[in-house]
Amino acid sequence: MRKLILIITAGILFSNCSSRRTVTSSSSPVVRENLPAPYATPSADNRSETLGWSGDKMPVAPAGFKVIKYASGLNNPRWIYEMPNGDILVSQASTRNQSANNILLFRERKGDGSFDKQSVFLSGLNKPFGMLVIGNIFYVANTDGVFTYPYQQGDTMLSGPGTKILDLPAGGYNNHWTRNILANSDNSKIYVSVGSGSNVGEHGMANEIRRANILEINPDGTGEVVYAAGLRNPVGMAWEPVTKQLWTSVNERDGLGDDLVPDYTTSVKRDGFYGWPYAYFGQHEDPRLKGQNPALVAKAIVPDVPLGSHTASLGLDFYTGTAFPAKYKGGAFIGQHGSWNRSEPVGYKVVFVPFTNGKPGTPEDFLTGFVASKNPNAVYGKPVCIRFLKDGSMLVADDTGNTIWQITSN
Repeated sequence: MRKLILIITAGILFSNCSSRRTVTSSSSPVVRENLPAPYATPSADNRSETLGWSGDKMPVAPAGFKVIKYASGLNNPRWIYEMPNGDILVSQASTRNQSANNILLFRERKGDGSFDKQSVFLSGLNKPFGMLVIGNIFYVANTDGVFTYPYQQGDTMLSGPGTKILDLPAGGYNNHWTRNILANSDNSKIYVSVGSGSNVGEHGMANEIRRANILEINPDGTGEVVYAAGLRNPVGMAWEPVTKQLWTSVNERDGLGDDLVPDYTTSVKRDGFYGWPYAYFGQHEDPRLKGQNPALVAKAIVPDVPLGSHTASLGLDFYTGTAFPAKYKGGAFIGQHGSWNRSEPVGYKVVFVPFTNGKPGTPEDFLTGFVASKNPNAVYGKPVCIRFLKDGSMLVADDTGNTIWQITSN
């Protein structure tokens, strides 16, 4: 079956279904709203301008929480990783040519906002994103492959070209150059997210080989299989703490109107197919690919939790600490980078999805204040990665605001 999906996704993906229906999730009691028909509204191009954070402006958390600048003056910080010894790594990369292409290290933040150590941990990379340590090996996912470096706990700098253990298709549509990595509980497998190279396969399926997938490999890069397919741009990945199932946050397609297609977070079934590019949110056929692959459309899995269309839902982490109030225990937090393909802006915030016994509830706002005004082109920054630290606090990477925010509970 895995081999079949690998062949299918090397140049395929989905089609079929009515334009409107009520969608319910098999793993969630939440009733999904009807989806509008494609092109119910025109496709918008409404891009935001980042003003940056000045003075005492900062994001807003619910009552009982405190927000501080963990680190500022950065260069497009995208992803965060906490090392076994507590060091914090931040990968810096962007779509622009002046991408920093490095990883920063922060050690022991002091009460005055400074650090015992702040340095470049690794440089000369090719759009780095996901990071991982297994034993004495440091992994980084560049846009063109997964690389390894010898690592000893406490190292503050790595050097050399590294060893490429897995070649990946580089770049992608919009910001789909990001490659995330996550290990399972016993470190026997690594999961690699690879976004699509197009919006809906408009460059041909030959351009989508091994894309729009979550791949599974051995720690040495061998044994690649497609763990799940049809995921247009899966970015955040995390393990749900009760069921121990893999979850991902997915940035869905553009061009069908203001309220299509919903981004989502979902449990990821092995050998599952989630519809891209032929269908969306179950068996809703994309009209641009009508009739091209009805067999795959019929197999499309309905995602668990819709997160709003064009919100650019990217970061994902589950709260397993005890510092936050009890309602947040076991819940998921998602960073929404914000819309460009919508007449009125959405996203630009961190949302919380409560979980009960491993089942998701209704999303609610958690960290807001990124939008500067009602002018859709004015935002202070855009959240991406969510990372919970061992001390129970939350870090949020704000890439265009060039800031890492830390949220603690009072």
